[in-house]
Amino acid sequence: MSSSGDDTSAITGFFFYVFIVHPATFWILKPGRFERKKSIMYAIGFLATLAAIKTGLEMHEKGPNHYALLGVTRSSNPLEIKRAYKKLSLQLHPDKNPNNPNASEEFDQVKKAYDTIMDLEFREVYNKFGMEGVNSNKRFSESQFFMELGVFYITWGMMAYMLTLGKKSGEARQWTFTGMIVMLVLEITLMTSTDNVIPEWLFPTATEAEAVWLLHSLFPAFMNGCRSLGAYLYVDLDAQARQLLLALQEQNKDILLVLRDVQIGVQSINMNSANGNSGPRIPIAPGGGTGGITVGSVGKGPLPRATPTGKIRELQDRLQASNTNVTQAVQQLKSDGQKSSNMGFYAMILGYVAFSYIFNK
Repeated sequence: MSSSGDDTSAITGFFFYVFIVHPATFWILKPGRFERKKSIMYAIGFLATLAAIKTGLEMHEKGPNHYALLGVTRSSNPLEIKRAYKKLSLQLHPDKNPNNPNASEEFDQVKKAYDTIMDLEFREVYNKFGMEGVNSNKRFSESQFFMELGVFYITWGMMAYMLTLGKKSGEARQWTFTGMIVMLVLEITLMTSTDNVIPEWLFPTATEAEAVWLLHSLFPAFMNGCRSLGAYLYVDLDAQARQLLLALQEQNKDILLVLRDVQIGVQSINMNSANGNSGPRIPIAPGGGTGGITVGSVGKGPLPRATPTGKIRELQDRLQASNTNVTQAVQQLKSDGQKSSNMGFYAMILGYVAFSYIFNK
């Protein structure tokens, strides 16, 4: 597992990405600044370049591992390692490099690398836990490994959850936790396998400890990339539905106003016809409305027929019912949008504080 120094580096990287890189990425992805495809490409390129530079600087600061320092591979046998050490010790011996002030330090590093990987027990510890594991005489324990694994992933999982709260971050949260699951599977595979699962033809000197460190180092960049792109690509379907329903409601109101004007016009024509006692009369139902039909004498006379004002009234009633349904749907969407609570956020903060207190006590 990662050492305390690596954990400190990961936390530093986390704050670097959250407070510096994320705002810069948000600036790139601001709507209207670039075309949509270009914005996504620029943001991905910016995040990848920054992550590569940062990780490269950290790897350079760590220096080569023992295999790379001696110029051997992980599968090299003791004889090959001994030959490589002999050659390097002759080249780097302080007596042969009097003008090099770092000759003694470089020679000691080579000697330390040789002593570590020549001892089979130390070599296995170095591959799994790095030089700090060798210095602390660490041994692989399944219970301790899974305890440390749980502390790391629960802590980062809580951080990722708090940073991706809200409707806009739903996709980002899913991507982040998917990446964490993949990373967890890779780490368990690397640390519990008895053989080296890293392809030697591609990374001949890489160790499991370095692979785990690289995963932990790149995770903050991955998480903040998911946050930025997830928020940018988010489409609020509820807001779109709310706008559509509001537009439909306004349209229904306009239609109702027009129908009301038509009905008033029809009533005026009927009244004029009645007063002038000439021209056809359009039947109107009692109460100023229409019954929709007029009926002749019982048992004889013309069959029931629809009237214009009756049809207008019928259409008006239907539109009013539709308008009521639309209004209820809009109110439901508004109430659903206002039900979001901060209780989950506060609960996660309290849980994180309690979790940190228990394990750091």
